Amino acid sequence: MKSLLAAIIGLAIAVFADPAAAYVVEITTSIPVASAVDDAQFRNALRSAIDDVLNHVIAFTPTVVTLQSARVAGDRIYILLLIADGEGEETMKRPGPGPRFRPDVTFPPRLLS
Repeated sequence: MKSLLAAIIGLAIAVFADPAAAYVVEITTSIPVASAVDDAQFRNALRSAIDDVLNHVIAFTPTVVTLQSARVAGDRIYILLLIADGEGEETMKRPGPGPRFRPDVTFPPRLLS
């Protein structure tokens, strides 16, 4: 009897649950080292790479774009971006196992526009 009651309660929760649609993606892109000759060229190349990711790779409107890391390998600069929408940003702020999202380390919005 207890297992039947537990099954009914579990089924009721599953039927009435409203899953959140949170988007969080981590994307690696790269730019040539030759484009980093000076700050202006580097910013333009970085802006272009990020715009390309935002316009052609992801299918949602991000509220957070975070530059996680940048590494030079050979003749390329590899850039790791963390991109999230509003719900994804809230999900990342919740405590849980593993590293926490740091909202104070975000990509400057002026480079995205």
